[in-house]
Amino acid sequence: MGEYRANSANTKNFSLISDNKEVGELLYKKWYSFEAEIVLTNGQQYQLESKGFWDSKIELKQGDEVLLDIKMGWKGIVIKTYFDKKEKHFLLKQKGLLGNKFVLIDENEEPFMVAESNFKWNKLNFDYQIETNRSFDFFTDNDNKNLLLLTVLHCINYYITIMIAAVTS
Repeated sequence: MGEYRANSANTKNFSLISDNKEVGELLYKKWYSFEAEIVLTNGQQYQLESKGFWDSKIELKQGDEVLLDIKMGWKGIVIKTYFDKKEKHFLLKQKGLLGNKFVLIDENEEPFMVAESNFKWNKLNFDYQIETNRSFDFFTDNDNKNLLLLTVLHCINYYITIMIAAVTS
């Protein structure tokens, strides 16, 4: 099992930390945009681009290659990964109606990871605690794991933004 933290210095940038070392960043171009960039500590850069009607689909790309597909569904956010030329399916769901926990469920309907958001009122931003299960450790290489974690973080931010927009409309 792994433990990660995602800290937000402001409303646009998140750092993913494992064993007190930064492993990557999620960088938004503007406040609560659906488009973002992921930069890993090895220098690799990836783009999260919104597609479709009402930005209902998001792709994680490196250049022209699509590495992940994200789509909002009735049961949660559906995530398809294409790492190592293998397609895997996940579902990201909020635990409880008004809860601050999100669970990523794998194809066997087992929890793959759990993320808990912590809203910082004094800074008006979120920090996250993330726990992964044992099968996450064997999922793929470290870069792809970090990409998945940062993408899930983006999905949670996406979900929270949609919910806030629905409540304030």
